[in-house]
Amino acid sequence: MKQFSKFEIPEELKPDLKKAHRYEWITIGYLLTTSVLVYLSMGSSQAMKTAWFEDMISLTPSIAFLIAAKVSGKPPCEQFPYGYHRIVSIAYLCSAVALLSVGSFLLFDALLSLVKQEHATIGTVVIFGHQVWLGYIMILVMLYSTYPSYYLGKKKLPLAEKLHDQILYTDAKMNKADWMTATGTIVGVVGIGFGLWWADAVAAILISLDILHDGFGHTKQSIFDLMDEKPKTLDLEKDEPLIDVILRHMRAQGFVRDADLRLREEGHVFSGQGFVVMDPGGDPTRKLEELAESVKRIDWRIQDFNVVPVSKLGDEP
Repeated sequence: MKQFSKFEIPEELKPDLKKAHRYEWITIGYLLTTSVLVYLSMGSSQAMKTAWFEDMISLTPSIAFLIAAKVSGKPPCEQFPYGYHRIVSIAYLCSAVALLSVGSFLLFDALLSLVKQEHATIGTVVIFGHQVWLGYIMILVMLYSTYPSYYLGKKKLPLAEKLHDQILYTDAKMNKADWMTATGTIVGVVGIGFGLWWADAVAAILISLDILHDGFGHTKQSIFDLMDEKPKTLDLEKDEPLIDVILRHMRAQGFVRDADLRLREEGHVFSGQGFVVMDPGGDPTRKLEELAESVKRIDWRIQDFNVVPVSKLGDEP
């Protein structure tokens, strides 16, 4: 069976890929420390419990990115003639489903706590011979989980766009949004301190709704990707501009009367087919092969592209 050619990321992007790997390892180490600190200080606070779950699930995209980056670079073989690029889409789906599942569980748990009117209490601890309200420690821990996470997300976003990586982009957006989780948790803890028992549960509900929103959006998009939906930009707000660029290039050829295409996304890369109505004359096979090669040179993300001659396009009479 004919195989795809081995995919190589452009040399100018390899430093960006190394940076992305480094930031993901830093993120894993950082989230592990925050998870331990939140777990040790959360007491009976529902908001702290929710924040702890979010920190744990936030590890998923980072781990998924590192695994997918390792596997997707393997060359095609007889068993996998298209290569391993789909592993990125599969890892994206796993991360999104994990996010959706945890968000659903946390929302249910927080609503149940509110309905049962469970009154969370925050005790005291002895530090250097002094009794300290545990709420102060909770607030300090939450402050620790804000700016570093926001900074990491800010650094990852431009790398995700350069590398066209959905997992890295999702992870970066989650990191940047973590300050909302920390802020909500602090509000819940302060509410308990002022005797507002419901503030903790409400903060947990708001945090879980944010997790659920992200999980639903990314699960939907990851499924659409596996169904070969028309490629979108990383922010999912518009169609991939590369589609129009390829079409204009094909229609600009002197021997092409009209053209159309099909393009699908496979992890970092695109593959597709062009359909052209040709003017008669010359060697059509050579022209079509040259056109296909010229399309692949437009953008490093175009892994495979074939051009097929047709007598008419779509529903033309």
